[in-house]
Amino acid sequence: MTVELCVDGGWLTVCELSQLVPGRGVAALLPDGSQAAVFTDRAGRPYAIGNRDPFTGAQVLSRGLLGTAAGRPFVASPLLKQRFDLESGRCLDDEEVAVPTYRVRTAATS
Repeated sequence: MTVELCVDGGWLTVCELSQLVPGRGVAALLPDGSQAAVFTDRAGRPYAIGNRDPFTGAQVLSRGLLGTAAGRPFVASPLLKQRFDLESGRCLDDEEVAVPTYRVRTAATS
């Protein structure tokens, strides 16, 4: 099974699902030069958000820690610890800030 992100209306293969460690992220370089942070939770559900921490400008969200708040999955930035909802991209600590989100799917390897 591969993990794919919807980018510019098409699906981009990121990696094999087996390469993702639940609770830890990886960074993926996108065709436009930006980066996505890709995660799987402990149940194996994949998520993808922008990798750039909007508070520092550093490409570090893939190195953050996963958790849940009110039943919503989030990643906490490893730098200043702001939490970003993995489904909406909204910052849980500053509602005026958000990061991009990406549709994610798993596909059978051909």
